Amino acid sequence: MEEVVKKENPLGTEPVGELMMKFAIPSIIAMLVGALYNIVDQLFIGQAVGTNGNAATNIAFPLSTMCISLALMFGVGGASCYNLTLGKGDKKKAPFYIGNSFIMLAVSGLMLCLVTELFLDQLLTLFGAPDEVMPYAQEYVRITAIGFPFLILTTGGGHLMRADGSPGMTMFCSIIGAVINTGLDALFVFGFGWGMAGAAAATIIGQVISAGIVAWYVLFRFRSSRLDRGCFIPRLSFIGHIAAIGLASFFNQIAIMVVQVVMNNLLKYYGGLSKYGESIPLAAAGIIMKVNQIVFSFAIGLGQGGQPIESFNYGARKYGRVRKTFMLAAATAVGIALVAFVFFQTMPRQILALFGDGSEEYFEFGERFFRIVLFFVPLVSLQPVTSTFFTSIGKPVKGIILSLSRQILLFLPLACVLPLFWGIDGTMYAGPVSDVLSTILTIIMWIAEFSLMRKQEAENTLTAKNVM
Repeated sequence: MEEVVKKENPLGTEPVGELMMKFAIPSIIAMLVGALYNIVDQLFIGQAVGTNGNAATNIAFPLSTMCISLALMFGVGGASCYNLTLGKGDKKKAPFYIGNSFIMLAVSGLMLCLVTELFLDQLLTLFGAPDEVMPYAQEYVRITAIGFPFLILTTGGGHLMRADGSPGMTMFCSIIGAVINTGLDALFVFGFGWGMAGAAAATIIGQVISAGIVAWYVLFRFRSSRLDRGCFIPRLSFIGHIAAIGLASFFNQIAIMVVQVVMNNLLKYYGGLSKYGESIPLAAAGIIMKVNQIVFSFAIGLGQGGQPIESFNYGARKYGRVRKTFMLAAATAVGIALVAFVFFQTMPRQILALFGDGSEEYFEFGERFFRIVLFFVPLVSLQPVTSTFFTSIGKPVKGIILSLSRQILLFLPLACVLPLFWGIDGTMYAGPVSDVLSTILTIIMWIAEFSLMRKQEAENTLTAKNVM
């Protein structure tokens, strides 16, 4: 009997709180470090280049979001498939999900890099670059695109390492890249005076080193399963399953990217009709959205930290542990977002000032954008946790519905219609309205899923009694 207990997977036996500490804290740190990649560039560029430089990084941001969407589709999808398969006891099939996920992360990164370099001007125009901002955006993106394969491999590979029970390695890879990026930013931007190009070069050097560590771990140090060469041969059946499970995370990021592009164009157009001009709204909104990424890093990190626990226990039919994991992640995310809400409402000017000087109109717009758009940030923090939860239990369609609800089904129509009546202010008020409506849907869906689990538990108990 003792032999069996020793062989049980700790994901199914250890206290949920301890497991969440083990997996969520490194995940949160990794997500924070990823957010800081963009923020550090913004800080140095804002101080060295000014408002047009800040606007340029905002124009480039949809491409970073596209990288994250591909990384999450194959990273979260591969990790969830792996843990679900292990939870069901199929140890032979599980490693193929890791190998195929790793290959697709590399391939998708190369493809995105190629597309970006070939169609750079068209993409930046689509993203809403004003004439005075375009040269800065071209200089920045032409270099950072080289790092897309490494960024995707680092971000997606972190999920594979976490699925292997090594969240600390995920955190280490992110931290080492961020430290290198920060140090080189200071050297290249201020020391050598390279401006936008220096910030971009610092970014990709950090990404290359992080990706190298991820590749070394997956190829040579993966612990919970043996990964032979056959696991890395692409197979449509495995890739299709990985993509299907990871679609919720993919669509969530794609929805964010679409909103970014539409918002950039709306801010450019209605800003041009206002006293702020085209560039000020773009620069201020870009900074605020990246600062808000810090809050979402906590929420996403908590969701990702719960993923191995939820996936394994759902596969093992230990539904009580699944629910407990989710509720712990959701409550923590809301608590952290409440603290952020206080800062966003009371110190918006001070936060904006960290990213360089600007005109009074710049600070006026930025303060209002902070207070209005991020008013319901505690409610919105529930959505990434819930979306990841549905992906973790192998129900990606529900995750996709949540991912699309706020961004595409609610926010975009409101962002396009409200400015017709209130000008550039309408782009701001679309945020809180869509936040409330999407949160109601989120709560309804998770309560309904919990009811299904309890029903399944009752059926399993009845079946066990009949067998006895």
